[in-house]
Amino acid sequence: MNIELFNRLSEFIYTESGIKMPLSKKTMLEARLQKRLRTLGVSSFGEYCNYLFSPEGVANELVHMIDVVTTNKTDFFREPQHFEYLVEHALPELINTTGCGMRRPFMIWSAACSSGEEPYTLAMILDQFSMRAPGFHYQVLGTDISTRMLDKAREAIYDEERTHPVPFELRKRYLMKSRDRAMRQVRIVPELRAQVSYRRLNFMAGDFGMREKMDVIFCRNVLIYFDKTTQEKVINRLCNHLRPGGYLFTGHSETLCGMDVPLETVANTVSRRL
Repeated sequence: MNIELFNRLSEFIYTESGIKMPLSKKTMLEARLQKRLRTLGVSSFGEYCNYLFSPEGVANELVHMIDVVTTNKTDFFREPQHFEYLVEHALPELINTTGCGMRRPFMIWSAACSSGEEPYTLAMILDQFSMRAPGFHYQVLGTDISTRMLDKAREAIYDEERTHPVPFELRKRYLMKSRDRAMRQVRIVPELRAQVSYRRLNFMAGDFGMREKMDVIFCRNVLIYFDKTTQEKVINRLCNHLRPGGYLFTGHSETLCGMDVPLETVANTVSRRL
């Protein structure tokens, strides 16, 4: 792939997904797109881009291209201090002030959910909380730009080694082992899967096409792939779907400092909607 073609493709990816693709990632991009070239029976990056940029390519190939260029790194109980803050501070305060979870479902959104580990972690935490708070009910929404990751999230099957961060008692309650023990896989129990819904969402898409208002949004370790202007735009769009007094959790290496957003910081990487 020559530099001119890379620059065109990089600009296209930025426009469509907000993801910056500097020249240092040229080799990585070539490697990831090779699979699409083979699938389509295309012999060169030039031929692939001509198709991708066409109306037919935008309609049929864009979603697959974004699937292969996005980075999907996640774990169960990643950055555990956030789940502690949710249960010990955010939830009691929201129940007290808004009655969420009691008078209506507590609504929480994992806004870059990848293969589902974060939404299912949230569901485990909330299900445990409901045992101490009779009448508490909740709904978890997971969204991602990658259809491939969303398919994995809905399937809810994971290699056992990926579930090691899940506390032992929660593994016993919420994970079913495969009948074929040689596979060493587990699946989230149906009762928990029923509490989580998934849909595809591109952060560059207008108002996100969502009607729901959320009590809490987790948007962690995705802003780092955007430039500052795009980060601010995305945060403001998220805030449009966050109830006043609701909480936004961001990743440990992400900051809202200097952004014009309707949020106040209440803890490290935790903000509250004004």
